[in-house]
Amino acid sequence: MPLDPSFIGRTYPPTPPYEVGREKIREFARAVGDDNPAYADPDAARALGHQDVIAPPTFPIVVTMDAWHRVVADPALGLDYSRVVHGDQKFVYVRPVRAGDRLQVTVTVENIRSAAGNDLVTIRADVATTDGEPVCTSYATLVARGTAEEAA
Repeated sequence: MPLDPSFIGRTYPPTPPYEVGREKIREFARAVGDDNPAYADPDAARALGHQDVIAPPTFPIVVTMDAWHRVVADPALGLDYSRVVHGDQKFVYVRPVRAGDRLQVTVTVENIRSAAGNDLVTIRADVATTDGEPVCTSYATLVARGTAEEAA
């Protein structure tokens, strides 16, 4: 079943706050194999002009993936998640994620299109502090394999 294009522009309410901890940043950096000292050592981060340790550039995936679930789990969209592969991902930053940040994510369906028999849905996730300070925006394209209607 093809995806419902009326979802383009639909925005979901912000997620509950996620408090970024130093240890979570260290764990994530270790998991992705990034040994930048600014991710583990507050003194190294301060030497670079940061208030505390900062997170690797892909760290917001921790909070944005949960937020995407609001879109992909919406039965009215018609997405069969068992057919989904991750097609594309990018982050656009205002500032780095820092230890102590309390983040919320608001997701919007940016686009839905069909290509080569697949449906593609692009989701924008705006990440901000609970005080409303923008941190970054994530764009993800999910590909639902074999779900698009063929053009006549």
